Amino acid sequence: VQLVESGRGLVQPGGSLRLSCAASGSINSMGWYRQAPGKEREFVVAVRWGDNKVVYADSVKGRFTLSRDRAKNSVVLQMDSLKFEDTAVYYCAAATRLNPILSTIRRGDIYHSWGQGTLVTVSS
Repeated sequence: VQLVESGRGLVQPGGSLRLSCAASGSINSMGWYRQAPGKEREFVVAVRWGDNKVVYADSVKGRFTLSRDRAKNSVVLQMDSLKFEDTAVYYCAAATRLNPILSTIRRGDIYHSWGQGTLVTVSS
């Protein structure tokens, strides 16, 4: 599965930005991770494709919204009320394995396809 990301940008604190990711093949979960300078990669959000259940990291809950477009095999991550600490390279990821336990889609090790990364900078 190949992934194509779009939507990098520079935004002021409190602003909004939208990221998109499209997959080339069949998937069962799709997620976003991010890595800030000097920090480890962390989970942001993921969706289980079959039932459209979405799991958010606590740090973005209420500010970020993930939407799935099943026909286009893609997701859109709407990021609102952005903070300085949201600055990072954001990576889209896709998994083909089935995940009956919803919390599993948080785990980075289930994802075998990764996008090239897109930079989000929150700065005044």
